[in-house]
Amino acid sequence: MLASECEPYAKTGGLADVVDALSRALGRRGHDVDVYLPRYRGVAVDEGLVRREVLSVPFGQAPGARRDPGDVASVDLLTLPGDGYRLRLVDYPEAFDRAGLYGEAGHDFPDNGGRFALLGRAALEAMRAEGVAVDVLHGHDWQSAPGLLLLRHRYGDEPVLAGMATALTCHNLAYHGWTPRAEAWRLDLPARVGDAAGVDLLREGIAAAELVNTVSPTYARESQTPEYGAGLDDLLRARASRYSGILNGLDTELWDPATDPVLAARYRRRELDGKARCKADLLARHGLSDGASERLGSGPGSWDERGAPLLGMIGRLDPQKGFDVVAAAAPALVAGGARLVVLGTGNDELIGGLQAFAAERADRVAVLDRFDRDEARRIYAGCDLFLMPSRFEPSGQGQLIAQRYGTLPVVRATGGLADTVVDADADPFRGDGFAFATSVEPVAGLRDAVRRAVAAYRDAERWRRLQDVAMGRDHSWARPASEYEALYGRAMTLRRAAGA
Repeated sequence: MLASECEPYAKTGGLADVVDALSRALGRRGHDVDVYLPRYRGVAVDEGLVRREVLSVPFGQAPGARRDPGDVASVDLLTLPGDGYRLRLVDYPEAFDRAGLYGEAGHDFPDNGGRFALLGRAALEAMRAEGVAVDVLHGHDWQSAPGLLLLRHRYGDEPVLAGMATALTCHNLAYHGWTPRAEAWRLDLPARVGDAAGVDLLREGIAAAELVNTVSPTYARESQTPEYGAGLDDLLRARASRYSGILNGLDTELWDPATDPVLAARYRRRELDGKARCKADLLARHGLSDGASERLGSGPGSWDERGAPLLGMIGRLDPQKGFDVVAAAAPALVAGGARLVVLGTGNDELIGGLQAFAAERADRVAVLDRFDRDEARRIYAGCDLFLMPSRFEPSGQGQLIAQRYGTLPVVRATGGLADTVVDADADPFRGDGFAFATSVEPVAGLRDAVRRAVAAYRDAERWRRLQDVAMGRDHSWARPASEYEALYGRAMTLRRAAGA
């Protein structure tokens, strides 16, 4: 695995969870897995477990500079055991000892292409030095593309490396790793890679890999259209026979309400009393009323002992995730009796608007402008509904966690959300959430989906059936791991055919 993130060492999003969980799942299936990761600032290691070695890694030369045989970087490679795999930390402070993983103050580091070319090249040099043939180099997102490209353009004559197949997983096509021509020398790739303006690393990686996949079947289809392809739809259509979708799994040991240590009470699928205690705890933590004595604004009847429905949302505050949709719909949702808890960081305007509304309705709305792993778990457990009205969502983890915790997701039926959430009104037997179509105006669609969810919530028997279906879903990594095994086998076959 060649990746820029891996839980728990470096994380900004779901990529880190996937790299760790998939590597562990493959390790449990008998494969030897190495995960190559930058050693960013703050990544602590147990020195008693670390094996250190020094690699001499060639680096790119600025235009006009003469390459000298001694033009190499001395890179420390730290090897330590992970859970089912070996972690290989590429330690080069000049490239990775920085305040952010990819940039700071809202701006990418201008040498990002070179930084991740160093990661890829260090991995290749380590494999060459060890002299053990590797079956597959599996890259994740644009940060791995320099390594895949260097393998083909700089190591084609290396016996140990030349037969290695490549696979590239695109977790989010919106980020390309664009490297302008003035910075492209850092990649140390032939000038023919890219165009006169520069190198689109993700595009070049997609074109070079034996096989490419994304993280859900629906997103694989959507991404071959201009609306969702982020400027890569033409290439993805051209490579359609080598492009597929494998739905992400969930770490079901890490995410388990029966064992979660931060919850006010533990519970399981057939014993849900603890979930009510989690809801009461979450309401109390944020000063929200339970709404038990209130009536639903659009119809007769009072809330039962469960109180009014509590809605949660967690993630990066960004229009892609639909936080602006929630902000626009929030007054109507609250007027209908719901409570709302939002946790995340990101767009200042979105945060400000939600916080202003929370100040007006402090008994019904809480907005937490921070990254807080423990509070995220309390929200998954304590809420009744989980909102994910994403404009696009390659796979998504939030809806899977919510289902496992008996919190029904309300989603826009796009990408992985369409593949994992069955609308309860459309299919009474398999329903495990509520979804609205991508053709519907998002704010109106979310309001209607929540209205339908609230109607289901008021029917306690129906609600319990829906929770049972949701919590019974198998979201483990067993199925995706077997699909990646098949992907690797096909990639190896294609590589052998190419080398014949």
